[in-house]
Amino acid sequence: MKKNIIFSLTVLFASMFSTQLVFAQDIQQEPEPPRIPEPTPTPDPIMPPKTEPISPPFSKETESEKIQRLTEENNMLKEENHNLETKIIELNKLLTNLHQIIMEQIKVIMNLVSKLKMATLDNTFYSVVNI
Repeated sequence: MKKNIIFSLTVLFASMFSTQLVFAQDIQQEPEPPRIPEPTPTPDPIMPPKTEPISPPFSKETESEKIQRLTEENNMLKEENHNLETKIIELNKLLTNLHQIIMEQIKVIMNLVSKLKMATLDNTFYSVVNI
């Protein structure tokens, strides 16, 4: 028994001594000089964006052609405006219908809540009267 204790203490001291030597060697080493950074590659040059050719400001369009083109654009915009107005009217009708449905659902829920409240109050009064 004593031999085991002495052996284990000897091994413990020997391991502690060897680890101290290892740590001492790490501390006594001289630091290495810093690495020389590698040169960065040269960036690619920024190319100007490709632009579409600009049409001349004053085209060779005659007055009648210009009026006709503007009239067609105006008619298309009027038609698009009319379509959007009809969609707005339909959406407003749908919104009012949904509002009415929601209000009806709220009325039904409030009615059910009041019935539940009355039923719970009746049960509590009934139990108090029975006592």
